[in-house]
Amino acid sequence: MKMLFKQRFFSWLDSYDIYDEQGNTLFTVEGKLDWGHCLHVLNHDGVHVGTVKEVVLTWLPKFELWAGERNLGVITKELTFFSPKYRVECNGWQVEGDFLGWDYSITAADGARVASINKEIWNFTDTYTIEVPDGENALLALMVVLAIDAEKCSRN
Repeated sequence: MKMLFKQRFFSWLDSYDIYDEQGNTLFTVEGKLDWGHCLHVLNHDGVHVGTVKEVVLTWLPKFELWAGERNLGVITKELTFFSPKYRVECNGWQVEGDFLGWDYSITAADGARVASINKEIWNFTDTYTIEVPDGENALLALMVVLAIDAEKCSRN
């Protein structure tokens, strides 16, 4: 499954549209006013299916991942010197990026690829391609990408 993640050009808060390869909307993401980043993920019917919420006042950036009322876990940026690295504390996933932090790979604890994320740099807004071999992982992989993008936004 391939998803195209595009930030909306005119938006006061973080908002994104996520499309499939045919251009159909899979998800929309709406930023909400809150202490730190708070992103609500809606499915193609407009039903709330997930939330990415920044945990404030922590040493390293940390985001809680929610599916409805169920806490899936957290993603935490790890202290590294060269390439960005993130830990997903809910299923053993690990996220590693290249030196510039534009491209990421999400792997499971057994080393299997969960998703590949590539940023398209020649766009006016943040645009990513997310490839997820197993569509069951699409929502959680999307929420991981949202957390990383929000962390990079805060850093810049």
